[in-house]
Amino acid sequence: MKNLAARHLIFFLLISTFTATLHAQDIASFEKRITVKKLPNGLTVVIMERPEAPVFSFYTHVNAGSAQEVQGITGLAHMFEHMAFKGTDKIGTTNYPAEKAALARVEETYAAYQQENEKEVGRDPKKVEQLGAAWKAAIEDANQYVIPNQFGEIVESQGGVGLNANTDLDETLYYYSFPQNRLELWAYLESERFVHPVMREFYKERDVVMEERRMRTDSSPQGRLLEQFLAAAFVAHPYGRPVVGWPSDLTAFSATDAEHFFKKYYVPVNVTVAVVGDVKAATLMPIMEKYFGRIPAGPEPEPLRTKEPPQRALREVVLHDKSQPLYIEGYHRPNFHDPDDAVFDVLSDLLSKGRTSRLYRSLVRDKQVALGASGGSYPGNKYPNLFYFFAVPSQGHAAEEMATSIHEEIEKLKMQDVSDEELQSIKTRAKADLIRGLGDNQGLASQLGEYQATYGDWRELFRQIERIDKVSKADIKRVANKTFTEDNRTVGLMETAKPKPTDAAQPKGGQQ
Repeated sequence: MKNLAARHLIFFLLISTFTATLHAQDIASFEKRITVKKLPNGLTVVIMERPEAPVFSFYTHVNAGSAQEVQGITGLAHMFEHMAFKGTDKIGTTNYPAEKAALARVEETYAAYQQENEKEVGRDPKKVEQLGAAWKAAIEDANQYVIPNQFGEIVESQGGVGLNANTDLDETLYYYSFPQNRLELWAYLESERFVHPVMREFYKERDVVMEERRMRTDSSPQGRLLEQFLAAAFVAHPYGRPVVGWPSDLTAFSATDAEHFFKKYYVPVNVTVAVVGDVKAATLMPIMEKYFGRIPAGPEPEPLRTKEPPQRALREVVLHDKSQPLYIEGYHRPNFHDPDDAVFDVLSDLLSKGRTSRLYRSLVRDKQVALGASGGSYPGNKYPNLFYFFAVPSQGHAAEEMATSIHEEIEKLKMQDVSDEELQSIKTRAKADLIRGLGDNQGLASQLGEYQATYGDWRELFRQIERIDKVSKADIKRVANKTFTEDNRTVGLMETAKPKPTDAAQPKGGQQ
């Protein structure tokens, strides 16, 4: 009893500490240290002064991901992310004028090769071979001017750490950290790769991306299942396409395509840069204007037109593979602007957050039918997406069995109120997660930049917690009943393929 009482006391103290800390880091206290400005070219800058150590972190948010692609260039948003590390007309080259002419020749020969290679009628294999050889020779000629990895080496030699980027369906992100005395160098480097990008080593890097696809999707049972599952769930919207791209596109799109994508979407009005650390807005803002202000202005890209039509019937995909079984099902849900967005955040925590979550307790701990189980929103949030349930069956259990246990948990959500303790724990964890996310410069930069870019106001970071705090038991039941219906369900199954009989197992003798 003493141990139990002690645990309750510790839990109460943790809640009090989290709440007090959150209150100390409320909107008003942040506003004193944050400066937001839209530059004349349209680029948004967010600066937070946090002089705890002589370092700073940044987060560049480009409001374009793979959802902005069209058929034929899937994977190009991710491909350009790779190109952003290849340098500029001043970094990564021994002789840019000569390299520029060589790269133009690469594109000319590639266009000729592709035109012949993709002919449906009258394709000449010998001509394809000749044109392919000319293209590869042009690539070799351009490569002689390349200084590999010079951009990254400059960053690292000057104390930069965490140089990285990532692309998803909704956005492309660039980030790393630098010592405080390298502020102007950073502003030059980060802006330069968006002022003067060079599509060098494009086709070499395209092969790298193809290998990424093989590793993460083609050679991964889970990757293959997710790709087929999303393609079934989204029949119209780009969320049904893989971020890494379809294989045929990865062997077809060109550096010219990448330049067109860059010019359309990497315009200042589509970019937000957040900087957090030992900086002064009065000092940094003129530097931002000097370097980022030189990025040429351009029109804001038009919004995505295609909307996913309402799902009218159950959809199912079944894959047979020499792997362990897997199960996933998803339900269409609205985007992050919907008034019920916070309710889906609560549902995700309730079902998936740790060993006390409902899916873990039911499928893994109690019934022992699964090795792992989770649920949440996927694959993006800018547009209407899915709320998914995923389970990995334990040995001796089939993928189909997961549906029964998952649907039992869904029915509980529809029919029974969550307990006061569960709901309060979820709200406390949301506050604690926010505090943890604000604990370092990079976390702050990413959160502030994300919310400024997505909502148009970094303050929504705190308001989202307020919205979660207002979610009621009735809200959870209402959203569960509205969302988790059979007609709105897409199911993906990975079934373990039975081994084929070997020749040795066949009856001896001649054919009958």
